[in-house]
Amino acid sequence: MKIILRNQYLSRQRFNRYLIAAGNNNKRAKSLYAANIKLAQAFHPVLSQFEVVFRNALNTKLAAHFNDPDWIINQKRGFMSNPILARSQFFLRSSVEKTENNLRYKSIPITAGKIISDQMFGFWLAFFVPHHYSLVSGQPIYIFSNKPSGENRASLHQKLEDIKNYRNRMNHCEPLCFNANVIDCSHALAIRTLLYQLIDWMDPALRPYFESIDAIQSKAARIMRI
Repeated sequence: MKIILRNQYLSRQRFNRYLIAAGNNNKRAKSLYAANIKLAQAFHPVLSQFEVVFRNALNTKLAAHFNDPDWIINQKRGFMSNPILARSQFFLRSSVEKTENNLRYKSIPITAGKIISDQMFGFWLAFFVPHHYSLVSGQPIYIFSNKPSGENRASLHQKLEDIKNYRNRMNHCEPLCFNANVIDCSHALAIRTLLYQLIDWMDPALRPYFESIDAIQSKAARIMRI
């Protein structure tokens, strides 16, 4: 990309961080910028499939808890309307109602499956927040059936929050390859390790599938060679 286009559309400020890390070597900075995109690209399938697995595991657990495959619809007037959730502005209920309204607008039949698949990662993460967690009798923790005994709701919530925050950085095209102004992929690799940790705690049999779509380490190694 020509410099004038880069400065206009990517912004000089964004690229300057890569220049600083590359010792003001423009060619090296361009390679680093491109390699950072490749690292984000490598994370995408692993993160997106983790979200699917996490979401579906929680849905299965909650459907069994309520003995209702349509719990996500029927609990709008159940636990999702509990007065203690007023402080969160009835986040879960509002999220479900938003999806229902969008489906109605598009004349698409409302089903539990469509609502479940439309919810963002934050919706499912909210089940590890104390006020939601207690209202579903602590069921969410049981999706991590292989977790160490020292792991609890709070520690799992923090791990999931770290993954969500990293995913948001990636989706907003933020640098993944720095520690301050130093080229460093250790945080990216730590998030990868955390993902596999949670995958193993859900079901170790899932690991080969994730490894088959994972190119994170090779892309991180490429960055460190620039």
